[in-house]
Amino acid sequence: MKFGPVQVEHAEGAILAHATLVGGTRLRKAHRLTASDIEALKAAGITLVIAARLSPDDLDEDAAAARLAEIFATGEIEARSPTTGRVNLHAATPGLFTVNRAVVDAVNTVDPAVTLATLAPFTPVVPGQMVATVKIIPFAVSSGLIEQARAAGGGAFAVHPFRKKRFGVVQTVLPGVKPSVLDKTVRITAGRLARYGGVVGRELRPPHEEQAVSAAIETLFDESDMILVFGASAVCDEGDVIPAAIRIAGGRVERVGMPVDPGNLLVLGDVRGRCVIGAPGCARSPKTNGFDWVLDRLMAGLDVASADIAAMGVGGLLAEIPSRPQPREAERKSGFLPVWGLLLAAGQSRRMGPGNKLLAEFDGVPLVRRTGAALAGAQVDGTIAVLGHEEERVRAALDGLGLESVLNPAFAEGLSTSLRAGIAALPGEAAGVLVMLADMPEVTTADLDRLIAAFRNAGGNSVVRATCNGKRGNPVLLPRALFGEIARLEGDTGARHVVEQGLFTVIDIELGHAAGLDVDTPEALAQAGGTLIQ
Repeated sequence: MKFGPVQVEHAEGAILAHATLVGGTRLRKAHRLTASDIEALKAAGITLVIAARLSPDDLDEDAAAARLAEIFATGEIEARSPTTGRVNLHAATPGLFTVNRAVVDAVNTVDPAVTLATLAPFTPVVPGQMVATVKIIPFAVSSGLIEQARAAGGGAFAVHPFRKKRFGVVQTVLPGVKPSVLDKTVRITAGRLARYGGVVGRELRPPHEEQAVSAAIETLFDESDMILVFGASAVCDEGDVIPAAIRIAGGRVERVGMPVDPGNLLVLGDVRGRCVIGAPGCARSPKTNGFDWVLDRLMAGLDVASADIAAMGVGGLLAEIPSRPQPREAERKSGFLPVWGLLLAAGQSRRMGPGNKLLAEFDGVPLVRRTGAALAGAQVDGTIAVLGHEEERVRAALDGLGLESVLNPAFAEGLSTSLRAGIAALPGEAAGVLVMLADMPEVTTADLDRLIAAFRNAGGNSVVRATCNGKRGNPVLLPRALFGEIARLEGDTGARHVVEQGLFTVIDIELGHAAGLDVDTPEALAQAGGTLIQ
């Protein structure tokens, strides 16, 4: 490819480097000049253009990107159509994203004109989530470079689908342990496993003694794919109750402890080919901890050895969780900005017909549970679900996720009533509220964390809004100073008018398709991959 100034009379077939206005017509950047374009340029008095001229063995940017992306598309990863030299690759199934860094580096070493970017390794993904992007920098590259990149790129990354597993749960008891704590642990565990399609089977509550725990493991063995053990007392040694019980049951202990905080006190073992995990105390909370990192891999069918856990230290300093009895810092810094999540799940979904769209299933999971889980897993200080229409069914779908709930008895009067009910339920320390509509199936926890990070980085004095291809979308994060304005809303209106009053700077965060997709009609639901349950 040759790039630079070209005399107009010799520019037919060249690719225009910059948008050019010719009379009343705008020739866009990357437009391939035709004979009629040349005549129009001459008529406008333009004698020179900056353009790229392709050699016989060159591929234009879109063809080059599509050619390279072909090798990354599998049954679990799909390639979208090329545009402006870019092909985005998306997960076709829920699973765990893995990367071979050496292979990705090899692709990016071929030539600076050819680039491949991916998510971080071991990122959980949902269908439709972007996992990688191929971008060709110039307007064209030689086919030889693309073939070199294809040769280097085999096995660069993959999505490992989550496998549905049945879990036996053991919770040991000591005098003074409240049954309500154990009941809550089961609910939270069920919510955590539901992200993968896993379920809690039978639960046993033996005394916190080696022989009793070993017997419980044996009882659950044949009816469980994996066994989780929650100890009434934290593990403090390789010879403690839970690792000792695994050995008594004829198993082996792979590792005690992990370099992830919270999550240090995890035990990983195996009894006759059945994985047994001694869960750290923080796993009683829905907040992300080291237990989730191990569970992600196991549910995706990946082996987890002691060396794998040892390698988790970089990035292993996770966010603090409020329930920790011994926080890493004595108190929060004064600059910390608490953000609460608000799930609006009270609507009647009138355009959906007789069914309730929030109970429609996506990969076997109710839509409201899918969105509720995304919000519960985000870096928020608490979450509240506003319920109304079919309250009991929606509440049941959210069970175990750890969301608080508030009833909006006036839900039939419109969206503003749910916003007002949710805002009124927020604690006084909330510096902002992340408002999420419960009918947005493609918004992920990672998306929500981007909005929260932007809000905190801006000092809590801005509105942060998701956008779809530059157009306003949802969710939106509102600062406390706007809560009073929200309280005055009426009718079937959301926060848009308050946001657009110009009272605060608006920070737009591009989330792509996810920010613009809500499912209001049976057609939209079906297109998004949902199934309405009557």
